[in-house]
Amino acid sequence: MAFEVTRVGTPAELAAALAVRTRVFVEEQHVPVEEEIDRFDAEPWVRADVLQVIGRLDGTVIATARLLLATHDGGYPHIGRVAVLAEHRGRGYGATIMRALQDAARGLGFPGVTLAAQTHAIPFYEGLGYVARGPVYLDAGIEHRDMDLVL
Repeated sequence: MAFEVTRVGTPAELAAALAVRTRVFVEEQHVPVEEEIDRFDAEPWVRADVLQVIGRLDGTVIATARLLLATHDGGYPHIGRVAVLAEHRGRGYGATIMRALQDAARGLGFPGVTLAAQTHAIPFYEGLGYVARGPVYLDAGIEHRDMDLVL
């Protein structure tokens, strides 16, 4: 099976990304939809402040994530909304999506990336080289911890 990561470039691709996020965050994790979908989801193909990607497995979108390019936390852009459909987890697709965004950040000249990891996902991100910092906090009712990766 072929897995391919591409930038969201059309309304149909955005709809597919949002469908994945809705299944993962809204349906599975009970995040309110009004907290899940935000201003960065409006026409990302024409925005200069966000890069959204989708991961297709044999043509079907099964994963997504985005890179917010406005920097904070020491000049790092923020990776977020990382989602892989439940039936496809544990096969490396999330890591492939993460590497694509890390490569994009590196290509844009950023020295690193940051993210807010759900605490259950910290080992996944540590496996990619991320280092946790700061205390655990609640976001959308879910425990998170900030993590950074120097590129």
